[in-house]
Amino acid sequence: MTRSLTQLLRYGMIGVVTNLSWYCIYLLITSFGAEPKLVMTILYLCGATTSYLANRKWTFQHNGYWVSSSIRYVIAHMMGYTLNFFLLLIFVDHYHYPHQWVQGIAIFIVAGFLFVTFKFFVFSEGFNEKKDSR
Repeated sequence: MTRSLTQLLRYGMIGVVTNLSWYCIYLLITSFGAEPKLVMTILYLCGATTSYLANRKWTFQHNGYWVSSSIRYVIAHMMGYTLNFFLLLIFVDHYHYPHQWVQGIAIFIVAGFLFVTFKFFVFSEGFNEKKDSR
């Protein structure tokens, strides 16, 4: 339990810094009239790319092969992106809620989903049997 709590706290610290930064950029770009789902797509890719090493090495201390964890990481983020996209599609396009609020809430929903996915699929100890020094 202590290990999971430590991982959650570390994941949260990385998440707050990265997501707050990207969300501010999202608000800035969309304030100039850019389409919210397009901006979210571009920034999602940037955020996912920048957080891989921090989560692999610091949050989950994964020592398995980086190639296989990278593939699982991409799969996890494809699911996270799809979740984020559909939240915007449903609540902005269909129900007409303000995209700023929907995206702000979506960050927390996707982050929770990704933490569980990272812990049990991407950086799981079950995938640690082959060690890689990178």
